Amino acid sequence: MSEAKYKRVLLKLSGEALASPSGYGIDVSEAEAIARQIKDIHEMGIEIAVVIGAGNLWRGKQGLDRGMDRATADYMGMLATVMNAMTLMDALERSGITTRVQTAIEMKTVAEPYIRRRAIRHLEKGRVVILGAGTGNPYFSTDTAAALRAMEVGADVLIKATKVDGVYDSDPKSNPDAVKFDQLTYIDVLNRRLNVMDSTAISLCMDNEMPILVLNLWDQAGLRAALQGEQIGTIVSA
Repeated sequence: MSEAKYKRVLLKLSGEALASPSGYGIDVSEAEAIARQIKDIHEMGIEIAVVIGAGNLWRGKQGLDRGMDRATADYMGMLATVMNAMTLMDALERSGITTRVQTAIEMKTVAEPYIRRRAIRHLEKGRVVILGAGTGNPYFSTDTAAALRAMEVGADVLIKATKVDGVYDSDPKSNPDAVKFDQLTYIDVLNRRLNVMDSTAISLCMDNEMPILVLNLWDQAGLRAALQGEQIGTIVSA
């Protein structure tokens, strides 16, 4: 087996990755499928941190459209990410991977509080660390949380896991002529308004030169090949 190109990665998952076929709720079989993918790269000797969204359980826009306070809606979303984190933790533990959940909002009964040095120590010991509750602050997305945590734990790359094999100039599901990019700069993503991550996350990665690898998590061979340095998906860098 070829040596891994990256020693430590941060994996950003959408909440929809855990959803049932309806697009909502938690499907344990989907969590188990993701756990198998994470186990595969964990066995390559790669240290893995995970940030997961909450779109399968709560979308703040639903509340905002009815006049809900933005901060309240965002805090609800943060709590929903912890439910997803615990689901993924359970699936990973059942597959034999030692896992820790840390949360930006303290809830000591179910998870550790997020402490940067402790998270790094878990990674060094070969544990998968799932980082819940976003940044702990309203007005920031889980994309931004992923970018921030990637920098904090010293990840070599931020992997944005999707159900398509990279970044396209338009939606490949609706446009058969959509063009896939192998490489992009941060400025390209911002200027073209490409749907990679939100602008705050992209800017944070740009300022700190954190590369973003966008790929299809469910393509097991592709994920392994990308982590071994092959051109898979789309890389966003300087």
